[in-house]
Amino acid sequence: MAHAVAAMPDKDSLIHSKGMNIGIITTFNDMLSAHQPYEHYPEQMKLFAREVGATAQVAGGAPAMCDGVTQGQEGMDMSLFSRDVIAQSTAIGLSHGMFEGMALLGICDKIVPGLLMGALRFGHLPGMLIPSGPMTSGLPNKEKVRIRQLYVQGKIGKEELMQAESESYHSDGTCTFYGTANTNQMMAEFLGLQMPDSSFITVDTPLRQAMTRAGVHRLTEIGFKSKDCRPMAEVVNEKAIVNAIVGLMATGGSTNHTIHIPAVARAAGIIVNWEDFERLSDAVPTMAKIYPSGPSDVNKFNDVGGLPTVIRELMQADMLHRDVMTVAKNGLADYAQRATLGADKKVAYVPAAPSTDPEILRGMADPFHPGGGIKLVKGNLGRGVYKSSAVSEDRMTIEAPVRVFDTQHAVKRAQQAGELDKDVIVVVIGQGPRANGMPELHGLIPSLGVQMDRGFKVALVTDGRLSGASGKVPAAVHVGPEAQMGGPLACLRDGDIVRLCAKTGQLEVLMDAKEWEARTPTKPHRAPLGTGRELFAITREVSPPAEEGGSAMQYMMDREIAEVGDDIDEGTEV
Repeated sequence: MAHAVAAMPDKDSLIHSKGMNIGIITTFNDMLSAHQPYEHYPEQMKLFAREVGATAQVAGGAPAMCDGVTQGQEGMDMSLFSRDVIAQSTAIGLSHGMFEGMALLGICDKIVPGLLMGALRFGHLPGMLIPSGPMTSGLPNKEKVRIRQLYVQGKIGKEELMQAESESYHSDGTCTFYGTANTNQMMAEFLGLQMPDSSFITVDTPLRQAMTRAGVHRLTEIGFKSKDCRPMAEVVNEKAIVNAIVGLMATGGSTNHTIHIPAVARAAGIIVNWEDFERLSDAVPTMAKIYPSGPSDVNKFNDVGGLPTVIRELMQADMLHRDVMTVAKNGLADYAQRATLGADKKVAYVPAAPSTDPEILRGMADPFHPGGGIKLVKGNLGRGVYKSSAVSEDRMTIEAPVRVFDTQHAVKRAQQAGELDKDVIVVVIGQGPRANGMPELHGLIPSLGVQMDRGFKVALVTDGRLSGASGKVPAAVHVGPEAQMGGPLACLRDGDIVRLCAKTGQLEVLMDAKEWEARTPTKPHRAPLGTGRELFAITREVSPPAEEGGSAMQYMMDREIAEVGDDIDEGTEV
């Protein structure tokens, strides 16, 4: 105890346990605009805790990398694996046994899932995610896409491109498109692990600070020693996981969550797979059109109703489990309310209203699509995920010859050389967890978008990832078994005819079965060395498929728990 309080001004309170002590896990750095505001959050949160007789300590920090910075670079090969490092860092921070609750500071791509995977190993403690909010809107998304495509075509230079990008990503706060970072916020609310309506309150505003204050105060009310203790392990149950998937479908969120939700669920002892996603996608309509599914960003979405309106509509249609525990006092019903700033400068809530703009957000009676925005596609090429929410109806089915590549850079070179000036399905293999860490292939979208604008039928099939940024390009991603493991994609050759259909869920090479079965897969991809990637060799070696969450740490943990369980006699206290 003396070690733990030596540097603290609240020694007496800590030593004599006069109030709850909150363990803060921070992922602050200057590389992520969304995480830069966290620099001063811990000192603010300590003050907020003292207001209600509690204390707070920074338990530890976790790394947080930006896929927007590393896209197309060597660092992206470590992106998915950083999730395990974040989970392990979270566990190390919480291992000191000093805390009655957890405050998790994180927003972006692998960070929120990693924080939850680590925190759930301390599931006897209540926990809450504290977001920092999106930046204000910058360059309109249609203009951003136009500039990127002009650059791909060589019609403008890097200076013009940089100017547009800087106008898009221009301050602290979360990027405003509905990619993985903002989908994380949606997931956290649907899981009941954030304050209601806290996801999309703009950064550095009075309401945002009031929400952080309210979150700290609320956490002290549900602490380990409180009369209303709400352990994270009881919040994240099967029904909460279903609610999170329903939210993903209704809002057309990132395909990365077909990896992250299974990984988080497994950390809570729950198994879900893409069959579950498909069944829910068939039942849950698409209610939102947020960029890249539509022209408007999360700020516009929030202005016209946001997540409270989505939750209100889904609850009225009995499409969410209401009988779940959340960090909010009245359960899921509290999440169908809008946050406002009261006269006392504290957060006040009012009932959510219907959407004020049906071009961005619609009710259950008139959705954009009768089904969810993410589909399962499968066939003799394996199983993959297809984000259909932004794809036009006439491109839901693509049947064309394939061109097979083993890097995204090779695709760009082929496009620039005019080799893709035809109907084509671009297949990029050797991009799965075992091959090179499963990097996101953001850089392909402008190139393939140019080909679509030229009138060609184009699609992408890959065992890699594409996040929520696929936009209008038809794409089957996360295809498994991955090529590295001898999966079917490794047997494709240039010119083979493939059919990809989101309507029927078809992902097949159109070939005589005996001829296809006689094919031999290409040699496994060799992961490149250098820039730290070799440090993750053991992670690549044991990574499970994307459908199982793609977490080497989780795979080894599950195996160890199973082996220990086999050795425990019935009735033994554990």
